[in-house]
Amino acid sequence: MPRWTAAAPIPFTAAVAAIGLLPAVRANDRLAWSVAGAAALLAIWHAGLWVGARRRSSSPAVVLDVRAQHWVQACAQGAVLAYWGYHWREVYDALPLLAAQVAFAYAFDLLLAWSRRGAATLGFAPIPVVFSINLFLWFKPDWFALQFLLIAGALAGRALVRWERDGRRVHIFNPSSIALGAASVGLLATGATDTTWGPEIATTMSEAPHLYAVIVLASLPGQMLFGVATMTLSAAVTLYVLGLGYFALTGTYWFVDAYIPVAVFLGMHLLITDPSTSPRSEAGRLAFGALYAVSVFVLYALLGAAGAPAFYDKLLAVPILNVAVRGIDRFARGMRPAPRLAGRARNVAWAVAWVAVFVALSGVRAVGDTHRGQWVTFWLAACAEERPHGCRHAARLTAAYCDAGSGWACNEYGVLVQPTLRPVLAAELFARACGLGFPAGCVNLDPGVAATPERAPPAEADLRIVLRGRPDRLARLSPVELREAACGQGFRDWCGQ
Repeated sequence: MPRWTAAAPIPFTAAVAAIGLLPAVRANDRLAWSVAGAAALLAIWHAGLWVGARRRSSSPAVVLDVRAQHWVQACAQGAVLAYWGYHWREVYDALPLLAAQVAFAYAFDLLLAWSRRGAATLGFAPIPVVFSINLFLWFKPDWFALQFLLIAGALAGRALVRWERDGRRVHIFNPSSIALGAASVGLLATGATDTTWGPEIATTMSEAPHLYAVIVLASLPGQMLFGVATMTLSAAVTLYVLGLGYFALTGTYWFVDAYIPVAVFLGMHLLITDPSTSPRSEAGRLAFGALYAVSVFVLYALLGAAGAPAFYDKLLAVPILNVAVRGIDRFARGMRPAPRLAGRARNVAWAVAWVAVFVALSGVRAVGDTHRGQWVTFWLAACAEERPHGCRHAARLTAAYCDAGSGWACNEYGVLVQPTLRPVLAAELFARACGLGFPAGCVNLDPGVAATPERAPPAEADLRIVLRGRPDRLARLSPVELREAACGQGFRDWCGQ
């Protein structure tokens, strides 16, 4: 074996170290030390292995291994990251750190294989692991050392935790899912969610217009090549049916602003669909997707009841489902959910079926940017009609819009907190509404109207804050377009003007 193979990790380790010298990284001491520490650990590990190899007069084997499964997945994830980053610039600002993670992953993977005295592979495998993790969870700069630990855990789990399937020794867990699942458990147990951008990731994805369609288009090549559309289809349909049933019973939405939140929709396409760690049979894959949907539905309730951040709902169950795949395949053996097709034709047929279902779901506003649960008017009406969680979600939305500078929202929030029960908070909100130029807030400052506080329609300036849509687009709407948008989103006072 050529001696140069022992030097294969050097350029990747050097890349991590070089990124640590960038001004944007050095501006934060803890971040700079995290990157430098990762590079130093890789260098020390490499030096130890190199000394041992020289004593044995041997070099590690490095094999080129380029698989479509890896680069197609990486392209899909990269497309979503690029589009989302255009609408949330934190993603683009973090690109040097994303590059550091990729370089770290390559070096770590090579060194781990060398340590186990196996052949190291060079291909695209580390990239989808890093991209997948970053689509769901990042640690903030002060805690970025834990991001490298996430990457290391994912790659170590892939290499070390394995079993027999169909006569082959393969990894049990989707590498990113085991790292994300373990991190989720740790963050929930320690109450340390604020060390991550997790809540912001889930929130800002919903602000990128047409992201559902972007996710579908980006993942379509992989679904056609690897036959994983069955999992996505069954997961989406199951979650929609569960949400529809809840709406029929209560008149409100389970996930507040969508039947299928966009971050969960992303998980259905780019987290559970690893062909290596999912069922082999068609019926098994349909069951796998349905079980993922049920787990998200249940975990959302459990996390909410515990007062924990709900965005973990899409991450916690995937490793458990990975462990269950052999049992799912045994249970599904012999079932044929569709006419028998072979190879690529079957994959394409299921992918086309999923696209048709997605178009139908978009048509009924189950997914997309026009779901009524995104409108503050829906939740105010739900509160007035005493539907489950109506007042809670109405208060959450009006509070956010009040903080954004809407006098109407401050006044509505003041009414929702009930001036007779919480007079101090209500008075503060009415005073803020008055200060923002909303006349009804000034009237409600009079204690004599506490039992029947005055409400009024939002002004044009308020509409540019409280309407669903991108703020920059709302700011450009003409008065006529703004009124039409307001009417369409349930502000009836603006209809027909």
